[in-house]
Amino acid sequence: MPRWIDMDQLVNLRDVGGTPTTDGGEIVPGRLLRSDNLQDLTPADVDALLQLGVTDVVDLRSDYEVEMEGPGPLSRTDVVHHQHSFFREWREGVGEDKTSESPEAAQAVEERPEAVPDEALPWVDLEPSVEAENRVTSVYLSYLHDRPDSVLAGLRAVADADGAALVHCAAGKDRTGTLVALALTLAGAEREAVVADYAASSERAQQILDRLLASDTYNANLRDRPLSSHLSHPETMRAFLEHVEDAYGGVEPMLARIGWTPEDTARLRAKLRG
Repeated sequence: MPRWIDMDQLVNLRDVGGTPTTDGGEIVPGRLLRSDNLQDLTPADVDALLQLGVTDVVDLRSDYEVEMEGPGPLSRTDVVHHQHSFFREWREGVGEDKTSESPEAAQAVEERPEAVPDEALPWVDLEPSVEAENRVTSVYLSYLHDRPDSVLAGLRAVADADGAALVHCAAGKDRTGTLVALALTLAGAEREAVVADYAASSERAQQILDRLLASDTYNANLRDRPLSSHLSHPETMRAFLEHVEDAYGGVEPMLARIGWTPEDTARLRAKLRG
């Protein structure tokens, strides 16, 4: 069962602690949280997140989303924010220092086209750069192809957080779901447990949509889309993980191709497994 955490202005917040692992253990609670957008937190929400031990936020929204929404309330605390867009867009300075990147990641940064604002929103029907039978799976694979730098940096931010790391995007289901699934898999979580965690966002789909429709940033893009288009279907994540297994031999070998190291895996496992 998902560990839902109810707050005034978060509807898709949960702790992935308790997720079973293949060796009979579980992910330690209080190490990795996932949520929808943190933009409208009340003072009580901020206090509650700090009491949960959140020290680092991994924000996967695009530069455009961050610019349109402005700084959130948690930015006025000591919480460290790591913004790593999963979309194809250029940011000044990104890619200039490639000493910690693999050649593949560096090349992706150099070749990344600049995104116009509308293309920097998560529900625009961009053509995925990776093809898979499941279209949404194609989108998730495209995050890895288009922004390997952000994928690696996001995972490392989780591994290196002093306290609990909170990963979020706008809805907290696609970009967040992809990064959390990778982190859980690297930590040894059972595949079907990873799938179940991903699919749990569907339980809050209407609340998530209502929150986003109240924002000028997302309203025009979302108001004509049916609720069914926002569900997190288990077969999508299952297809994603199966594709990674079939094409690369697993999550760790796939990430190794873009610069992930055994030392990275050890730090992440130590973080999530205790």
